[in-house]
Amino acid sequence: MAPTRDRVARVPTLIVHGGAGADPSEGLEELRDGVRAAVQAGWRVLAADGRALDAVEAAVRALEDHPRFNAGRGSVLTEAGTIEMDASIMEGDRLACGAVAGVSRIANPITLARRVLDDGKHVLMIGEGAHALARAAGLPECEPSALVTSRQRAKLDAAAAGSRGTVGAVALDRHGTVAAATSTGGMTGKRPGRVGDSALIGCGTYADSTLGGVSCTGSGEAIIRVVLARRTLDFLKEADDPDYAAKVAVDLLVEEGRGEGGLILVDWRGRIGFASSTVLMPVGWMSPALAEPRVPF
Repeated sequence: MAPTRDRVARVPTLIVHGGAGADPSEGLEELRDGVRAAVQAGWRVLAADGRALDAVEAAVRALEDHPRFNAGRGSVLTEAGTIEMDASIMEGDRLACGAVAGVSRIANPITLARRVLDDGKHVLMIGEGAHALARAAGLPECEPSALVTSRQRAKLDAAAAGSRGTVGAVALDRHGTVAAATSTGGMTGKRPGRVGDSALIGCGTYADSTLGGVSCTGSGEAIIRVVLARRTLDFLKEADDPDYAAKVAVDLLVEEGRGEGGLILVDWRGRIGFASSTVLMPVGWMSPALAEPRVPF
């Protein structure tokens, strides 16, 4: 049975990932710096007694702003050479969530997903409807070309179809609230209109403060097939071991989902877990017990 979460103060915890599709041959130090900066951005919120929801948004925004990661600026390109980004965010006390798919003129899709959550009327907004909501919320738009990097253009020109990556964060705050967030540009060379797991609550992102929170990365179709984020929390409920739950969930992704990827996890006590079936999944985390962020890759 799941533990009953009381309202005593918790030890805040934050974990961030930079995508299971990261290429270890393309500048590990740049990846480390980006992940470290994202952890620091989220931790500033938690260290000031802020909310987990604000912390994961801040951490993911930092990764969206970094051109090395496949989210926001630096998103991969569709087969038409365009950008279509997906993101979702969830708060585990109320199971409140928001998501966007197929957006192209917003530098920080995770913040638009947060606006969907805060608005409360819907969960998932796509395309022009999402852009209209962004304008109504006062979020700045940009030219889609401003988000295209030469690195991603070269990947498309080299026909690197199938390369993928995602960014995400999970946090527990002092009040016992868990939140999770995920953002991505999708997979290189995807068909325009394709939506992956990062926009789908329960697949790429899930948070329940009585159990924990999860952000996934990897083969979106495979993650969708096994509803990976929610299933991970089911494994956590059974085993009460975040590392074990993460590893079993990744095994499920490979064996039943028929894909590759990974995930990060924080449980209701603030214990972290992560696992990946790929060569590299950049991960970093922070808690009060640490003097500085751990970025162990």
